[in-house]
Amino acid sequence: MQFNDKFVDLSSPKVMGILNVTPDSFSDGGAFVLADEAIRQAQRMIESGASFIDVGGESTRPGAKPVSVQEELDRVVPIIEALKQRFDTVVSVDTSKAEVMKAAVKAGAGLINDVRALQEDEALKAAAHAQIPVCLMHMQGQPRSMQMSPNYQNVVSDVTDFLQKRISQCIEAGIAHQDILIDPGFGFGKTLAHNYQLLANLAKLKQLGAGMLIGLSRKTMIGEVINRPVHERLAGSISGALLAVQQGAQIIRVHDVRETVDAIKILTTMNTYKDNRDER
Repeated sequence: MQFNDKFVDLSSPKVMGILNVTPDSFSDGGAFVLADEAIRQAQRMIESGASFIDVGGESTRPGAKPVSVQEELDRVVPIIEALKQRFDTVVSVDTSKAEVMKAAVKAGAGLINDVRALQEDEALKAAAHAQIPVCLMHMQGQPRSMQMSPNYQNVVSDVTDFLQKRISQCIEAGIAHQDILIDPGFGFGKTLAHNYQLLANLAKLKQLGAGMLIGLSRKTMIGEVINRPVHERLAGSISGALLAVQQGAQIIRVHDVRETVDAIKILTTMNTYKDNRDER
């Protein structure tokens, strides 16, 4: 898949490093709000094997408050510019705002990663005009209220239907099918049962014919099962990542890049030998 001037071969799974330049993200809020530290963190993730750096300037954790367009621009655009000047790695912008998309792409972003699936005002138009890949995520409700009694008739079917409709609308707007990634949105308006039903059925989403990006790193769906606080969820996060890769996920969005890259290398190496027989 072509991300501006950078081609990334998604025939093997890749890792996306999370770079939240926010004061209130659920896991690393406030850690990388200073530009120098954000750049150092990006460098650490790239050196650890990240093929993408996902820059976000607005927290979408449950209960998060909205951020103004100008504040989000002030947070993400200088970081994207700095990363593109220093590194030959795809920079993704995690935003739902058309104005931020436009400015981020101008600054060098090669992927638009939108938790609202390009449904906000002018977002679809801005993404289509940018002519770069997009990731469409499913979210029931909005961050402030999405975890207040989420409900589905059938979570797998409902999420699949939503993503299918958004794919069709993107194609109608001029975005090529091969430039569309999908994300089921773990933790975004889902109960624990909903999250694991989706994880168990990711292969069904692959039938939509789009690439698949998965983000479950350190999330509550991990913590509730293993009973660990946010910064003690590495083993659970890696387990979830490997289960997603086994079902066709092509990009895994994580906080812990080095460990996830290592785990995926073991899985992919095993798969190269899976059909080989010892003929001695």
